[in-house]
Amino acid sequence: MTRILTPLLFVAFAFVQTFNVSTAQAADDAKPVFRAGAYAANITPPLGESIVGNWVPIPATHIHDELHARCIVLDDGKTKLAIVVCDNVGIPREVLDAAKELIEKETGIPASHVMISATHTHSATTARGPYYIIPNEKPTFYQTFLARRIADGVRCAIHQLEPAKIGWGSVEEPSEVFNRRWYVKNATLLSNPFGGLDQVRMNPPKGSDALDRPAGPVDPEVSFISIQSKEGRPIALLANYSLHYVGGVPSGDVSADYFGYFAKFIEQKLSASDLTPAFVGVLSNGTSGDVNNINFAEKGGKAYGRYEKMQEVADKIASKVADANEKIEFKDDVTLDAATTDLTLKVRKPTPEILEHFAEVRARAKDGAKPEHSRELIYADRADLLMQCPETVDVPLQALRIGDLAITTSPFETFTETGLELKARTPFAKSFTIELANGSFGYLPTPEQHRLGGYETWMGTNSVEKEASIKLVDELLKLEESLLPAK
Repeated sequence: MTRILTPLLFVAFAFVQTFNVSTAQAADDAKPVFRAGAYAANITPPLGESIVGNWVPIPATHIHDELHARCIVLDDGKTKLAIVVCDNVGIPREVLDAAKELIEKETGIPASHVMISATHTHSATTARGPYYIIPNEKPTFYQTFLARRIADGVRCAIHQLEPAKIGWGSVEEPSEVFNRRWYVKNATLLSNPFGGLDQVRMNPPKGSDALDRPAGPVDPEVSFISIQSKEGRPIALLANYSLHYVGGVPSGDVSADYFGYFAKFIEQKLSASDLTPAFVGVLSNGTSGDVNNINFAEKGGKAYGRYEKMQEVADKIASKVADANEKIEFKDDVTLDAATTDLTLKVRKPTPEILEHFAEVRARAKDGAKPEHSRELIYADRADLLMQCPETVDVPLQALRIGDLAITTSPFETFTETGLELKARTPFAKSFTIELANGSFGYLPTPEQHRLGGYETWMGTNSVEKEASIKLVDELLKLEESLLPAK
């Protein structure tokens, strides 16, 4: 009996072992696989379209560098997120909602899980209709083209999804961020188009003896997300820096500004050129409504040629991010999620006194009198437009979760102190904010900055209630809380 049972027991044991290995392999195969894909869709406009980076629109006469909607799609096996950053000064919600509708219909990614932002380059042609918050009755050619290209870019990124790993980190680049709002000691620098005096001045004379101190903080942090294939081939890198456009662009040129140069330089520094699929470098705009790269306290300084300064800024950022990229930990098992809400805000309306002031402004102009403030007629028109607006406006807010990292969004040119508050109060291990995301609704000063006045607070530059930044922070923190894993 022993000679018969021993082989039978051996066969049974071998079967059990094989079954266990097969079951483990099947469980392994059933585990969700983290995947990522990226694509840069060309959104360069036709020549002749209006560039709106300055007070008076001008036609585009030359393409210095192509504009793109840089798209990243992440998939944790259950949930997909699409992140798109467009080379544009600011895109109305209506256009981005149209793009999201196409994306949801054609890819199945819910609109709530799609984030689309603008970089705020001042050398791109407009995707705006009427000023800020008056909805378009009919989309323009470029608005329709842009929505279509954004959706196509996301579809192409999905087509290139592959098993991947992801990591994130941050570095600091303090040498290029300066608050542009200053207390000054000369009242002639403080006049506004409403016939009054402010307490601070945007972009005061550089190196002037009238300068006192900056009116707000800066944020030198460069946050970034890096994505690689399972084998370590770079797929995409998304960075975020709280700095306005840099400029130095000839009149009539179309350019992505330093955001475009960053995409080029980070590709080079990660040895990611000529890859298949192509690597996509992305720089999003952080909370920089009151920050640029001009050191106003400095007298003199280097004179820069066209496009020179923006290349210097982009190279500094790309160099630091590339170095930090070598030290981050990559993961292939992160959880993805998203949450959105609409925040209803009151629209600012001109008082009878303001309307009376602008009636006098127009009367003086009709008589040929010299304007008392160089922008008073512009703000007279903006006051009229605000009178045509509804009493309230719904602005979109969003939070994305990538593991223990949160990305929040603001559809405004948001002051840096608001971004710093969001970072300080986040319930996640790490967070950053992308501005001009999912819409474009003008500037968003804090209530304290409203009391100081200055360009960013003027009615028509800012068009929503003065408490809006407080409400925005509260709602974004609630969205983040809703994305935390259940305890």
